[in-house]
Amino acid sequence: MFSLNNNFVFFKASGVQVADEVCRIFYDMKVRKCSTPEEIKKRKKAVIFCLSADKKCIIVEEGKEILVGDVGVTITDPFKHFVGMLPEKDCRYALYDASFETKESRKEELMFFLWAPELAPLKSKMIYASSKDAIKKKFQGIKHECQANGPEDLNRACIAEKLGGSLIVAFEGCPV
Repeated sequence: MFSLNNNFVFFKASGVQVADEVCRIFYDMKVRKCSTPEEIKKRKKAVIFCLSADKKCIIVEEGKEILVGDVGVTITDPFKHFVGMLPEKDCRYALYDASFETKESRKEELMFFLWAPELAPLKSKMIYASSKDAIKKKFQGIKHECQANGPEDLNRACIAEKLGGSLIVAFEGCPV
């Protein structure tokens, strides 16, 4: 980090680390083992990550997850709930296990999100943007990435476009 005329702060290479728990969650979401119904219920549908208080490590944001077992029980629309968990005035990273349909098949694939809303402080936007590569390197095999700067970037049509464009006929059980 260096300063230019004491007005702007730039992050060259952020040097931010990724917590082991973040990597473990990614692996558990990516690798769907043959599981018992109870294990499936505990699998994460979505999880949000933030920077630690000292801005040196990407960690799991406490209480910001959706479990597969909650869908249809306490959460009727998992994607709407996920969007509602994102802060209005700060940046975040997230993984979302998207369920969608094409004309031929039903699929589930992980999506990586960088949430950088317009109302977030410039310094937060800069450090999240410069640290994105650190977390993406840990998330090998992610096919879909989305940077969202407001709720309008997180509607079903935008997400369907990221997942496969006109081939997608439904996202999370709702027609697109």
